[in-house]
Amino acid sequence: MKIGYIRVSTAEQNTIRQEVLLQQLGVDELFIDKASGKNTNRQELKRMMEYVRQGDTVIVESIGRFARNTRDLLELVEQLTQKQVEFISRKESIDTTTPSGKFMLTIFGAVAELEREYILQRQKEGIAEAKKRGVYTGRKRIEHPDFHRVVQQWRDGDLTAVQAMQKLGMKPSTFYRRVKHSE
Repeated sequence: MKIGYIRVSTAEQNTIRQEVLLQQLGVDELFIDKASGKNTNRQELKRMMEYVRQGDTVIVESIGRFARNTRDLLELVEQLTQKQVEFISRKESIDTTTPSGKFMLTIFGAVAELEREYILQRQKEGIAEAKKRGVYTGRKRIEHPDFHRVVQQWRDGDLTAVQAMQKLGMKPSTFYRRVKHSE
């Protein structure tokens, strides 16, 4: 059975291009994640890894859609190999049933990881430059209209800290930081 795996980084991104390619390749089953590829903690990836069985072939559009670092890529492919499942990456023309395919998988995995590191580096550099120019100030602070009232109730002992956080929809670190700065 041919199993297709598709991943895009965000819910807003479109999967159509990958879906069309995999349908043209005759996949029987399709698993689609809309999540970052920074790790393997992806719902559909996990489902697919449990679903595949001996004799199946997992097909992806490119290695970067499957894993974004070499370690994750090699671990995933090793899990597939242990199940006697083939792995094919269309873009890089990699087929893990051959020794050269396994070698190329390692090389392209390292390249995909390097590209991710470059993206993160460019992002940090862009943010630093924007901060220098005063253009980037970070994420806008969420102002809850009842913040001061709820904090006063907490200070008066009418609410526990957990109740106050729940009312405000804040995590503990945010709550205590905001309380400290409001004094």
